Amino acid sequence: MDALLLSRIQFGFVISFHVLFPAFTIGLSSWLAFLEWRWLRTRDPVWRDLYFFWLRIFAVSFGMGVVSGIVMSFQFGTNWSVLSERAGNILGPLLSYEVLTAFFLEATFLGVMLFGWRKVPEKLHFLATCMVAVGTLISTFWIISANSWLHTPAGYELVGDVFHPSDWWAAIFNPSFPYRLAHMVLAAFITTCFVIGGVGAGYLRRGAHADAGRRMLRAAVVFAALTVPLQVVVGDVHGLKTREFQPTKVAAMEGHWERGPAGAGVPLVLFAVPDQEAERNRYELAVPRLGSLILTHSWDGEIQPLTAVPRDERPPVAPVFYGFRIMVGLGMAMLLLTLGSLWALWRGRLFGSRWLLDGWRLMTFSGFVAVISGWFVAEIGRQPWVIQGLLRTADAVSAVGRGSVVASLTVFVLAYAVVFGAGAAYIVRMVRAGPQHFEDAPDTDDGERTPMRPISAADEPAENAPPGAARPPTGEA
Repeated sequence: MDALLLSRIQFGFVISFHVLFPAFTIGLSSWLAFLEWRWLRTRDPVWRDLYFFWLRIFAVSFGMGVVSGIVMSFQFGTNWSVLSERAGNILGPLLSYEVLTAFFLEATFLGVMLFGWRKVPEKLHFLATCMVAVGTLISTFWIISANSWLHTPAGYELVGDVFHPSDWWAAIFNPSFPYRLAHMVLAAFITTCFVIGGVGAGYLRRGAHADAGRRMLRAAVVFAALTVPLQVVVGDVHGLKTREFQPTKVAAMEGHWERGPAGAGVPLVLFAVPDQEAERNRYELAVPRLGSLILTHSWDGEIQPLTAVPRDERPPVAPVFYGFRIMVGLGMAMLLLTLGSLWALWRGRLFGSRWLLDGWRLMTFSGFVAVISGWFVAEIGRQPWVIQGLLRTADAVSAVGRGSVVASLTVFVLAYAVVFGAGAAYIVRMVRAGPQHFEDAPDTDDGERTPMRPISAADEPAENAPPGAARPPTGEA
């Protein structure tokens, strides 16, 4: 492994960790806004308890996302300095706008959201929650814009080897950006949706926190019924645009090596073992013409095959081919589970269906796997280009030695294993404990409200005890 491959592995490792947390917190912040809205409308304490339960998980996830994002950004200077030098005039401002418009907004209201309960008016606290949710979406806007520019560069002019902006509107709203933004935002919402539904189903299977579990699962089913079919439509449109601007990527996704006879169409390859050296698929299982129908919306449409470009302009086919099938396969599984759960919910049988509850538990982390797979398809699929058709990845790497990259990659792996392993373990511990019940603290003598505190079952009066009866000894809070 040379420094180029090691630098690519390091960037892929770091971004694989980082993308998990935004994919979760984007949807989770909107879920928190929904929970607080329900609490303000109904004054039902279960909604409030769910808010605080997911707020703690959001805080840990948001913190880990910030840490991993900072580490990732350093690599542009250490491992990819040529890319920074040549495209920094465009990528730098786009990433700076994310900090100025989104990160500052989140930082301003995050403290109020985390620590302002009962310290600020209820409507102001709700506004803070909503602003954090808006901030995550604005952050997604700028990050996807910058990344999409690498796939479909626009609004630039070349002065020597350096890219300069000539039209900021064209650069920001580059051809692939609207479709990739919609696809990513929906993926984030669906990821969070299935985590919430899976946690709720787990509580129902355990017979714990039944009321909270039913509310989480019901909300997840309804929201998935809206977003998963929409994601199928958006994914189809995104695929059509990718075929237009990055046809070689689509050929790798489909494992399409040779153009067939005229009018034969493109088969849909369900499974194969791509052989890049032999330029063919081994053990191929395909459905004739179905690929044309999906990729071109016509029965005999054609797509550019991999052999239409030189070998050194083709991406690694196997990871793109398999990653795409993992993503689509999980999407179809999500759709089937959602439709079955929606039918059971309408019939009043969802919460008693062992099969559906186990299905939601099994699919709890499916969104994360789909997001990672899709990200691999998008990024590996544009190789060997770091800026599509303009700058090769091999020409964008820094002049660093192999040993330096090995050392930094080793440190990253060890540090991430400790930091993110501890964070993940803490989140699992909170999920297992479940939502705590909070009591509204009475007004103090000086007219101020004391903070709410969690109470356990041991704090409650004995069943059927008369009013004023002594409480049993306080147990674990």
